[in-house]
Amino acid sequence: MFDGLKKKLDSFREDVEETAEEKADEAAADRDGVEERGGDAGAVDESDAASDAAPDAETTADRRGDSGDAAETEGESRPAAGASAGDRPAGASAGGAADGDPPDDATDADTDTDRSAALASEEAAAALREEDEEDAGPGRLKRAAAFATGKVIIEEEDLEDPLWELEMALLESDVEMNVAEEILDTVREKMIGEARAQVETTGKLVETALHDALYEVISVGQFDFDERVELAEKPVTIVFTGVNGVGKTTSIAKLARYFEERGLSVVLANGDTYRAGANEQLQKHADNLGKKLISHEQGGDPAAVLYDAVEYAEAHDVDVVLGDTAGRLHTSNDLMAQLEKIDRVVDPDMTLFVDEAVAGQDAVERAKQFNEAAEVDGAVLTKADADSSGGAAISIAYVTGKPILFLGTGQGYADLERFDPERMVERLVGGEE
Repeated sequence: MFDGLKKKLDSFREDVEETAEEKADEAAADRDGVEERGGDAGAVDESDAASDAAPDAETTADRRGDSGDAAETEGESRPAAGASAGDRPAGASAGGAADGDPPDDATDADTDTDRSAALASEEAAAALREEDEEDAGPGRLKRAAAFATGKVIIEEEDLEDPLWELEMALLESDVEMNVAEEILDTVREKMIGEARAQVETTGKLVETALHDALYEVISVGQFDFDERVELAEKPVTIVFTGVNGVGKTTSIAKLARYFEERGLSVVLANGDTYRAGANEQLQKHADNLGKKLISHEQGGDPAAVLYDAVEYAEAHDVDVVLGDTAGRLHTSNDLMAQLEKIDRVVDPDMTLFVDEAVAGQDAVERAKQFNEAAEVDGAVLTKADADSSGGAAISIAYVTGKPILFLGTGQGYADLERFDPERMVERLVGGEE
């Protein structure tokens, strides 16, 4: 079940493991090089930082040296600051400046220029260091720590290609687009910046990230179905909806047996009054299971049939009413209006949407529109045993906000499986087949 999607998820894990293995080899080579030079990881990191700043420091020193040379040259033709008036060269004014010498304010300007150049150089160096830190991913300290301990930090660029492949795999498996994006966002959040020492632990990290991402979208709206039925006032009325040919009638028969095994009595009701042969089909299941069937003539009012079934259950202390409805096309306004009438007249305790797991995106879209018409409480997916994609199973709960409750896994009455999100995720990312 869902083995096609499982293979694609395994492929994503292998891609990330391969990336981690390559990074681990590169890190090991770098460490070996440091050890050969007698250094350590911290020294490598510090030397990198020093080399980044060195050109700026040299530039500053050169500028300061040039300024010093200029000042020294000027000093040969300028008297010392403390010289007396008598020591001044002939032609010097009382203000202390000889003819042709630059005034004191010119010297101050030169000094200010030197200081401005030095400051600009320091600011440029700081800006470069800041850019380096911004480009450092998890940061220099984290890199240095990972380098020293032999760990591998998973960064966004490491996941870019594998995540793109994962997105394509999900969409090809009929996972709804918004659901696929939610899964990718969660995987990205769980993995980027994480450090793992070995490829085996990287594989475990991927498995955990996928597990959490899938569980978040699959488990939406889950409730304890058995407990709700047990605690509800009897009779519990459950109405089944869905398009033609998806297995509603067979699913009703399977649920009748499911309840019988739990000690609950059941009556069946055929609200599919438009389809020729519908009464006969459900009657056969009722006979096989030893259950009572409530039905009207073909063309009758479906809401009236279901209402009569509830009345029968109340009169005979029956625990559960299971009502079939016509296979409604979600594009048919008249039929959808009939479904809304059933909801008003019968006020069922639960309305379950039935569709085929193999329908993929079509099942997801139909579930959304049926939910808008009749406020479904959950879904039953038939033919789950024949579905290798799993797209509908992953998407329906997230799109509708209502859980998948059962999976049909065959044609027999016993071939009905309670949907367990945890087990489903284990099938997809764990070792369970």
